[in-house]
Amino acid sequence: MFLKFLQLELKSFVRSPQFAAGILMKIGMLFMYAYLALIFVGGAIGVYFGAKKVGYEPIQLFSRIFLVYIAIDLLLKYFMQQLPAENIKPFLTLKISKNQVAGYTLVKILVSFFSWAFLLFAIPFAALLIIKGNLNAVTVLLYFAACISMVFINTFVNTIINKSDKLMYSLFGLMAIIGGLHYFEIIDVLAISERIFYGLYQNIGFFIIPIVVLLVLAVYTFSFIKKNLYLDRGLEMKKAAGKTENIAFLNKYGTLGTFINNDIRLIKRSKAARSALIGGVLFLFYGLLFFSKGYNTSFMQVFLGIFVTGGFNFMFGQRVPAWDSSYYPLMMTQNVPYKDFLKAKWALFVIAISVSMILAVGYAFISWEFYFTIFAAGLYNLGVNSYLTLLAGAYNKKPIDLNSASKGFTSGQNNFNIKILFLLLPQMVLPMAVFGAMKYFFGMTPAVMSLGILGLIGFLLRNKIFNLIVKIYRTEKYSTIAAFKK
Repeated sequence: MFLKFLQLELKSFVRSPQFAAGILMKIGMLFMYAYLALIFVGGAIGVYFGAKKVGYEPIQLFSRIFLVYIAIDLLLKYFMQQLPAENIKPFLTLKISKNQVAGYTLVKILVSFFSWAFLLFAIPFAALLIIKGNLNAVTVLLYFAACISMVFINTFVNTIINKSDKLMYSLFGLMAIIGGLHYFEIIDVLAISERIFYGLYQNIGFFIIPIVVLLVLAVYTFSFIKKNLYLDRGLEMKKAAGKTENIAFLNKYGTLGTFINNDIRLIKRSKAARSALIGGVLFLFYGLLFFSKGYNTSFMQVFLGIFVTGGFNFMFGQRVPAWDSSYYPLMMTQNVPYKDFLKAKWALFVIAISVSMILAVGYAFISWEFYFTIFAAGLYNLGVNSYLTLLAGAYNKKPIDLNSASKGFTSGQNNFNIKILFLLLPQMVLPMAVFGAMKYFFGMTPAVMSLGILGLIGFLLRNKIFNLIVKIYRTEKYSTIAAFKK
């Protein structure tokens, strides 16, 4: 039956209207995964040979940082791992049990790159400990069996919190509190991590505990997925008091105001859209990497500035017009003014970027030069990247089913797609290239000013730029409708 499911997915991919684009995306993703694999393998070598320089044994240094890795791993899985959404409607008339569908869904989750990527670190690191470090092979293997079990526990936890806001907020809130206590030196997370995991290595008999927890959680996750695959769970009527959500002052802007109101309702009601908003807010803290070695250079400050002010633009904007895919074909029959539709999306980008530029003033306490770089990058996001985001949307025809509770395990809750990252490349490479060229020939200040000036020019030319973008959307109109109907 697993082979049948794989055949169905292959047919779906080949018959997709975005088949050619899909192949290019998969090739790009292959290169990205290869790059990440090299980072994991290189990290194993770096930790082993770098441990002595900082006064630790390799296994001790690994134990000291492993708890932090577990926390970062869970965050990355939540925001980046695309959980599978199985459409069970076609299977209801066939002799296929929900156990088989749930099992296949669980296997898909486990074979995801983000689920097993830690093995790329664990295997070479364990080999170095055994061969070069002359450590007991059985002890090392049992120790890493426990560590790998904890990483896979993260995978199951991520699967569960994707369906529960309360669990997600509680868990991430606890992680934030612990991180704050470590930052203010009330507790030492690294010392706690070393005590737990180095203690596990010294008392290897406890290796069985994470493995047992993993097996129990695997059984629970299987039941959890199966429970959420029932069609009637998505179709069940829920009684609630009706309410109308409308921002009155936007009505005076006519069609444009109506579209903005719709997008605000979307963000308030859709978990997927709210996740994009939360992701955009979290990007505000991206500039804290300034304290990391390699990020405090002027070149990398621009890179940070683009992300700090453009988080919402990247997270939400890359899915335009897919957010409206469920009623996009109907909307196109109503003679909807394309320009107002796109300007409404752009207005949200402008608001989000402007608010980010104001909130980012906190970085002035680090360095006024850093804040001015962020401000200039914000202007560039306003006047250039906001248009590039809308332009990319004309060719991004993957629909978002906001009402997928009856069709999939993930219910459209975490529909982040790593393929979207490839559409960000022009928005990152172009400002870096402009900044690098200007700095090389004229210096730092003109380089920063050039980004701000480009942004202001783009903002002033918005009407002409919108006319060009609208023309492209109209050219792609029918292929987009066809893709959204799939």
